[in-house]
Amino acid sequence: MSTLVSPPLPPLSAALATPALVPVAVQTPTHSGLGELLSYACERPLAPGTLVRVPLGARDVLGVVWEGVAELPPGRSARPVSGVLDGIAPLDAHWRRLVAFAARYYQRSLGEIALAALPPQLRDLGPEQLARRLRRPAAKAGAGAAENTTPLIALSTEQQSAIAQINVHPGPFLLFGSTGSGKTEVYLRCVQEALDANADAQALVMVPEINLTPQLQERFTARFGADSVVSLHSGMTNPQRLKSWLAAHSGAARIVLGTRLAVFASLPGLKLIVVDEEHDASYKQQEGARYSARDLAIWRGREQHAKVILGSATPSLESWYASRPATEDDPGGRYLRLEMPSRIASGDNAGSLPVLRVVNMNHQPRRTVFSAPLLAALQQRVERGEQCMILLNRRGYAPVLHCADCDWKSDCPHCSAHQVFHRIDRTLRCHHCGYSVRVPRACPGCGSPDITAIGQGTEQLEEQLSLLLAGVLRPDGQPAKVARIDTDTTRLKGTLETQLAQVHSGEIDVLIGTQMVAKGHDFRRITLVAAVQPDGALFSSDFRAPERLFALLLQASGRAGRDAQYVAAQGSRSEMWLQTFHPEHAIVAALRQHDYPAFAAQQLQERRDAAMPPFAFQALVRADARTQEVAQGFLQAASDAARAHALAGLEHITLYPPVPLTIQRVANVERAQMLLESPSRTALQRFLAAWQPLLHATRSQPEHKSLVRWLVDVDPLAI
Repeated sequence: MSTLVSPPLPPLSAALATPALVPVAVQTPTHSGLGELLSYACERPLAPGTLVRVPLGARDVLGVVWEGVAELPPGRSARPVSGVLDGIAPLDAHWRRLVAFAARYYQRSLGEIALAALPPQLRDLGPEQLARRLRRPAAKAGAGAAENTTPLIALSTEQQSAIAQINVHPGPFLLFGSTGSGKTEVYLRCVQEALDANADAQALVMVPEINLTPQLQERFTARFGADSVVSLHSGMTNPQRLKSWLAAHSGAARIVLGTRLAVFASLPGLKLIVVDEEHDASYKQQEGARYSARDLAIWRGREQHAKVILGSATPSLESWYASRPATEDDPGGRYLRLEMPSRIASGDNAGSLPVLRVVNMNHQPRRTVFSAPLLAALQQRVERGEQCMILLNRRGYAPVLHCADCDWKSDCPHCSAHQVFHRIDRTLRCHHCGYSVRVPRACPGCGSPDITAIGQGTEQLEEQLSLLLAGVLRPDGQPAKVARIDTDTTRLKGTLETQLAQVHSGEIDVLIGTQMVAKGHDFRRITLVAAVQPDGALFSSDFRAPERLFALLLQASGRAGRDAQYVAAQGSRSEMWLQTFHPEHAIVAALRQHDYPAFAAQQLQERRDAAMPPFAFQALVRADARTQEVAQGFLQAASDAARAHALAGLEHITLYPPVPLTIQRVANVERAQMLLESPSRTALQRFLAAWQPLLHATRSQPEHKSLVRWLVDVDPLAI
């Protein structure tokens, strides 16, 4: 296949009669007030997309030559370009339009988005360093169609129908398939067909979590060969990310697997985008430019004429509504919904979804963590050699330490949150700012030695369950082994892979984990999944909480019974256990039937009645300051300025008063937010664009300057 390389260019010393001005996108300091593009002098013409080194203040930084006419303020002279990265072909127009759209839609600077989309190591390389880096042996480019190195499995009727629809329709597609229905095989076949159809074609496959990348890469590498597949995610080293990015940019890598940042990968031959577990909140960036990789994938697919497949067993309500079928009164959504409700399996009870067992905790002794029925079920499964999984989305030993004598709690001194008790190293840690101290021997408030842990975390569950199953033996006579997987146990490189391998090999009988083990993993021997404390999200003030909880529980239940032949051979039945104080809740009823469409219909009706997304559009403006009064004062001043200037689109915008965030202080910084709502996305975008200069001007006022930092979050996932 062809490889994109930069054409030979004359050296900088080959000067033109008059140095040309070129517009360059660079990452300027936040709130600096500098324009979108800066102008630099260059002695030769440079194509848009060319990577250059340019001076910015006292530093030399990476920049991207952009379209447009470079201009200088009167009386100012242009600083010269320091160097041109000739070894890398210019970033194409598709990539530049994607970056420009993301910057415009998410209200960030062009340079911030462009430079954040490039590998960190590339930002530090000069032309000479890059030349040395490029002289190293590169990955071989895959010639022609990728070669299948594994035998193809037989497709189900539902899989065949989904692939046929993808082949004949332009999309985008919402692949609504139950857990274990074979969505990954559909992705593999669609990628294969896209690469077979065009020798230069490339595919982008995204997953929400880094820990899901290795197993997906293993499947794609087995199918297409190691030379054709690269990964892109923040867990890689900088040299690894640069190598993968260069392979994708040059066309040597035909398949890129990655997390949300991969949506900005330079893929000149892009023909297919897959967004697996599209509902997952991890696709929304929560720091800096708060973009949604899923939504950008849809935009990029349309702009670059690439097909887009969104896959999930529990689609986001936005995607579900966008894929609604047409009726007499409704033209339908812009996505095509493809359904695969059946599991892939064989056997008498093949493909059956887990049975829901609900334990009414109102009938259990007070402070019971594992109910007697659940404990008996766990024991039976372990004695038969089956595996179980316990879900608790709270790490640590206990959420808070408490003194009953003086009511002292383990509050973080820097945040309006509790420090979590971690018994394994006897520390109290704040999960917001990272502050950590040793557990006190006595109450810091009154000196009482009677400090108690309130609530449970995964660490405490592991300890309790190990004691409760101490006398239980596996079929081989060995004692039951309980293990825990969360961010605390997987901090060191390679530990997650080791622990997952132990689960797959059967060394672990009961796995306790947070949401990081509840989705995407193909555990073949797990036949029972239990959620022990899900009630906290049932009555949250966040209108998205029911959607997130239902998705988490249904995804967790999907880890059970994935190998129906194994379940049938055991003479068993896969089960999902739910311990709850509210067994009559609507979420429990929907889970019992595995009925996502009914749940979605009920939630969408509530959203419609309340004029919430997807029937309205939202943005948050957040301010950080030394005091809550200053933060809210800035937001109120900005709101007043918008009304005073009668900004475009204001008549279609509801500006709510500023309020503190739920966790209003983090690392001694006070945080406030203001919600904007509109029935029109266009009106909201027009207003935000017109409001930007006023936000900058408001911050420049003496009472706010240097005291306030602000950001805009378009389409927020949490309010």
